Amino acid sequence: MHTVVVGTTGVTASDVLAVARAGARIELSEEAVAALAAARGIVDALAAKPDPVYGVSTGFGALATRHISPGLRAQLQRNIVRSHAAGMGPRVEREVVRALMFLRLKTVCSGHTGVRPEVAQTMADVLNAGITPVVHEYGSLGCSGDLAPLSHCALTLMGEGDAEGPDGTVRPAGELLAEHGITPVELREKEGLALLNGTDGMLGMLVMALADLDTLYKSADITAALTLEALLGTDRVLAPELHAIRPHPGQAASAANMAAVLKGSGLTGHHQDDAPRVQDAYSVRCAPQVAGAGRDTMVHAGLVAERELAAAVDNPVVLPDGRVESNGNFHGAPVAYVLDFLAVAVADLGSIAERRTDRLLDKNRSHGLPPFLADDAGVDSGLMIAQYTQAALVGELKRLAVPASADSIPSSAMQEDHVSMGWSAARKLRTAVDNLTRVIAVELYAATRAIQLREGLTPAPASQAVIDAVRAAGVEGPGPDRFLAPDLAAADAFVRAGHLVAAAETVTGPLR
Repeated sequence: MHTVVVGTTGVTASDVLAVARAGARIELSEEAVAALAAARGIVDALAAKPDPVYGVSTGFGALATRHISPGLRAQLQRNIVRSHAAGMGPRVEREVVRALMFLRLKTVCSGHTGVRPEVAQTMADVLNAGITPVVHEYGSLGCSGDLAPLSHCALTLMGEGDAEGPDGTVRPAGELLAEHGITPVELREKEGLALLNGTDGMLGMLVMALADLDTLYKSADITAALTLEALLGTDRVLAPELHAIRPHPGQAASAANMAAVLKGSGLTGHHQDDAPRVQDAYSVRCAPQVAGAGRDTMVHAGLVAERELAAAVDNPVVLPDGRVESNGNFHGAPVAYVLDFLAVAVADLGSIAERRTDRLLDKNRSHGLPPFLADDAGVDSGLMIAQYTQAALVGELKRLAVPASADSIPSSAMQEDHVSMGWSAARKLRTAVDNLTRVIAVELYAATRAIQLREGLTPAPASQAVIDAVRAAGVEGPGPDRFLAPDLAAADAFVRAGHLVAAAETVTGPLR
């Protein structure tokens, strides 16, 4: 099994994906263990002094003015975890919780938090055992970080609350720890606070969304190319010299992908022989411009994620010169903004895909295709309601594009008077990515059927490879009406698993 070694300088997106989705094992580097011990020494020294230090010998948030005596400090750390584990609603997905815990461990290992090495090792042990704390949908305002979700994770480290075992069964966390030989941690000064104070949930979801969108944007390029072909459109608009004069990298990449899929097509431009068309509709002709803008948005979001993956987010932080300083690095604004930005791009990509699908089904705009791609229009309804479903999904995408980060609800008796709502931005982006997959699947279903209805014309080799693969996956081709939901579900699974991109790439080679 792949092993991820956590050091003091952060982790990569690939590390996050390996731990969250592939169950990679985690090891702490010798450098990290040494940094943990050194920072803990600083905290212990401050704890022994009479002067109050925030997070070490004081209360938290609006209660930071109270000095806590040594005899109550362990109780203080336990209490902050218990009281902050106040989430509600449905459980958050296992991969999100694993990313959340792993990214908190990343910051702990930076040597800036003052957490003891044994606490960090317990975090790694819990992840390696496949134990997943129960974390709930609601509770985080994205400032001070993802407090409630991280608190539920810290509760598991203490052997309290509920967690999911490697078999998928939810049980008391203490039982699961005991079965795997893991001793619950007894938190000391600052440790409870350090386990809660980070942007780890929103960052983990950003990293996973970017990975999913990398596949989906390639998928959208492929379905746009298939629709262009089915509509007998022209591929001349994809010429690289046209995109070079508007030098957006994402646009050029999207156009290149479409051109690669359409290479050798016997359908593109065919309309010029018997039904002249000056130019194709925007949804076809401008596909690279729209998808390309989304790709460039992803690059920006990836840069933000890369910076955050290298960050140590905690408050207060332990500095190399021995100071323990309060700061505002836990504020989720940098991550929240790009999560919202991506949701806007996702909504627009879904919107243009739906417009192409609608064009395929409209006999007045499809250039000779039967109404709704039906076998016997009037007796058969064809894909009429498949487009309704796609339109409903796009309507939801537009609602999900409303930014969460533009909102702020003050908390903690006005001490935390401006919050990022980054967790909410991440949750709605996650839903948007899920729905975009379905939108692309409907276009794929319609475009492959439409191409097959162009009798006597030969599609591009890459298009044919996609058609063959999607039919082999159980997605039926043209014919009389049938129960449509299973076909759409099979198309969704085909796109979701990356099989659409893989099928095209058997001909095109790696797409950009």
